[in-house]
Amino acid sequence: MTPYGTGRPLLTPVDQDGSRRSARLRRLGLGERADASYDSFDAFADRVAEVTATPFSMVNFIDENRQFFAGLHTPGGTASGADLGAAAAGSGHRRRHMARDHGYCPHVLERRKALVLEDVCDYPRFAGNPVVDDIGIRSYLGAPLIDRTGVALGTVCAVDTVPRPWGRAGLDVIKLLAREIVTQIEHREAFRP
Repeated sequence: MTPYGTGRPLLTPVDQDGSRRSARLRRLGLGERADASYDSFDAFADRVAEVTATPFSMVNFIDENRQFFAGLHTPGGTASGADLGAAAAGSGHRRRHMARDHGYCPHVLERRKALVLEDVCDYPRFAGNPVVDDIGIRSYLGAPLIDRTGVALGTVCAVDTVPRPWGRAGLDVIKLLAREIVTQIEHREAFRP
C-alpha cells in the first residue's frame, strides 16, 4: 500500500478476512448472481438512494476477487452510459460485478466502520481510485454489513457525482441502514432451507 499523503493512490487493502467472508457468503447464498431473490436488495438500494438523495446506491457483497451489487440503484433505474455497473464493468449494460480494486467499499470492510468522503478529491489516498476517472464518483458514504457471526459481508453505500456535505447526519443514516439490511439478511438466513 502507498502511505497516505504521498500523492499516489492507495492500493486496495489486503483482505485479511476474505476466505472467511467468501465461505459465509456461500453459506448464505449471497454474492454469486442476481435473481428474483435479490429483488428485496434492489428495493433496499432504491430506499437508500431516496433517503440519501443520491443517484447511485448499492448493497454490495465482496468476496476474495470481486464486488457484487446484490442491490443496485442507478439514475432512473435504467441502464445508461452513466450507469455505475456498466461503467465499472466497461460495458454498455447494467452489470452487477465490479473489480475488487475499484471503489471504496473494500476500505470499509478493512476498517470495519463507516467511511464518509464528502469530496474524494480531498483525500490523496482515495482520489486516485479508478471510479473517480472511470465513473465520475466524487462523494461516498458507506457502512459495513457485519453479521451475527462477526463477519463483514459487504457494505451498504450511497455515492454521488458531486461533492456532498454528508456530516454527522449522513453518517448516522448509513449506519442505521446497515443495521437494517443486516437484520434482513439474518431473517433470510433463518428461513433458508
